Amino acid sequence: MSDNSLRDERLSRFSRAAVTGGGGFLGSYVCDILLASGVEVVCIDNFSTGYRSNVAHLLGQPGFTLIEADVTEEFDVPEAVDLVLHLASPASLPEFARLPIETMLAGSAGTHHTLRLAHRNRARYVLASTSEIYGDPLRHPQDEGYWGNVNPIGARSVYDEAKRYAEALTVAYGQKHGMSVGIVRIFNSYGPRMRPDGRVISNFVDQALGGLPLLIHGDGAQTRSPCYVEDTAQGVLALAGSDYQRPVNIGNTEEISVRDLALMIREVAGSRSPLKHVEADEDDPRQRRPDITLAKRELGWEPRVPLDEGLRRTVAAALRERSAQQS
Repeated sequence: MSDNSLRDERLSRFSRAAVTGGGGFLGSYVCDILLASGVEVVCIDNFSTGYRSNVAHLLGQPGFTLIEADVTEEFDVPEAVDLVLHLASPASLPEFARLPIETMLAGSAGTHHTLRLAHRNRARYVLASTSEIYGDPLRHPQDEGYWGNVNPIGARSVYDEAKRYAEALTVAYGQKHGMSVGIVRIFNSYGPRMRPDGRVISNFVDQALGGLPLLIHGDGAQTRSPCYVEDTAQGVLALAGSDYQRPVNIGNTEEISVRDLALMIREVAGSRSPLKHVEADEDDPRQRRPDITLAKRELGWEPRVPLDEGLRRTVAAALRERSAQQS
């Protein structure tokens, strides 16, 4: 069983959970916390963007089942579940470019299939949505009542629109069938197990440890609010363990510019890598910070790990992984 320090008593209402994208970065932490809380886990992943190594420590453990399947197609989960968490989706700009149709289908067909699974089992359903539905926001910080400023055909549109559709389908399905559904809008997460897949922190860490220039897209004044992955996973499961039926922001309110983030990571990594400015990404949000008033009030959740500590853990894990690969 996973580390008991991760145990969450709010999950005692559940006996068996299906987690799509459980082999992904965030999904693997969700699996860890569920198992530590005494909930059996069925992890569903096709490993198009996830990694078996993320759940290798869970294979063979009591209560953990891995099903390799694509949620955009029909799939079967043997035996009953009372919680369904739909986390499966590509989640970075390079992945959107490489898997544009798959990204759209993960949010559309994948959401439909997982909602049907929850309906058949009378299970609580949680959709992992994203702060990207706010686009390049005209309201700051972003609260759940903000409808967003999204380019429907831009470089990020396959992800943004898939998640917006998924939210609408989740609410409609819940209302029509009387299901218990929740939506979590996740802001930038980071931490150990994150690969350099195009997201800002994982790329900066990889570049700093490799002695490469830290590539800043645009002027670097754009802001992010990074949230340590264990905090994010706890927030997702806090929503799961509640009866709240509307979207909730899960993220850190500690806002930082991309340039300052690069400098911070360089210092933590003990690197001398130079900063290098390159062309800005299309539709790159200028500001990103969540209003988490709802999460505090309805879920009793707020992040605990400060950015400097989270980055220290992330860099240390990346160094261990590099050392293991070289040995």
